[in-house]
Amino acid sequence: MNIRCLKRALTSLLLAALPLAEPPAGAADGPGTWPTLQRPASAESAPDADGFIRRWLILEPLPAMGLTDGAVQSSVKKEHFPDPFTVLPKDGDKVTTAGAERTWHAVDTTQYNVNLFHFARSLGKPTSNVLFWGVTVVNCAEELKDVRLAIGSNAASVWWVNGSEVVGIYGDRQTVIDDGVSKRLTLKKGTNIVRCAVVNGGGATDFCARFLDASDQPLKGYSVRLSAGGN
Repeated sequence: MNIRCLKRALTSLLLAALPLAEPPAGAADGPGTWPTLQRPASAESAPDADGFIRRWLILEPLPAMGLTDGAVQSSVKKEHFPDPFTVLPKDGDKVTTAGAERTWHAVDTTQYNVNLFHFARSLGKPTSNVLFWGVTVVNCAEELKDVRLAIGSNAASVWWVNGSEVVGIYGDRQTVIDDGVSKRLTLKKGTNIVRCAVVNGGGATDFCARFLDASDQPLKGYSVRLSAGGN
């Protein structure tokens, strides 16, 4: 067993050993009161001191199998719901896919990463062999050139900015900050939509994302919203 697989196995055993808290009141309607996730309390937020985006809309997990490049690309390119690469959902919106209704949830994370294991488990949803969709809105006061999207995920993930696929990482992996970095791109003045699809095989699952500026320093001069518009 290689080191990565051993770490994943140990993580899975640790998660299995942790006591599961009773789901909070209203857990069926949102992530509730897990330690690192909460409902947004304002119309917009800002990236944290290290540039990480902490506000996202997350769709309840879909079934998915395989972490290779081909398996992940096949999973994310399938039209699970109408217009997956153009629609901007709202908190509470529902889609019917894979024979079941699933809901979009607005979340803020108190950490640099979004804990998808906590998100799914608090809703009574599966955490293994699943695909999570995420979307957020980056609102820029002016055009920002030569920036790069830097991401990490457990396990595989694919990322889009304004409808264009910009970076993907594959295989059974732990979340590492800036594990995948896009080519230089331009964030336009106003609304920019960032999407991700995270595929997990088993055990813990999470992701993190931030933009780096032209000097590869964390970009922080923008706001984060869950709706289009605003300057």
